[in-house]
Amino acid sequence: MFGLEKKEKNFDRFRFDLEVEISEDPEKAKEIISRADQQTEKIKKTLKSAPSREELDNLGILLHAYEAVKRVTTKVEKNEATK
Repeated sequence: MFGLEKKEKNFDRFRFDLEVEISEDPEKAKEIISRADQQTEKIKKTLKSAPSREELDNLGILLHAYEAVKRVTTKVEKNEATK
């Protein structure tokens, strides 16, 4: 009643390509994180050289993207390990 009843959960959960790859090859997560760390270090070195304002903005976006990739990969890796 009023949407509070228990619903059957017989549907398959959607899985992203990254989740599938990591579940098939757990070493892939370590490789992805390692590459993201390397790129992050390169970006940080470039940021220290004080590029132009436009380059700063673009490098900042890339830095956030690599950090997000590392966070997501770590979460997926933990989820796959608990299964």
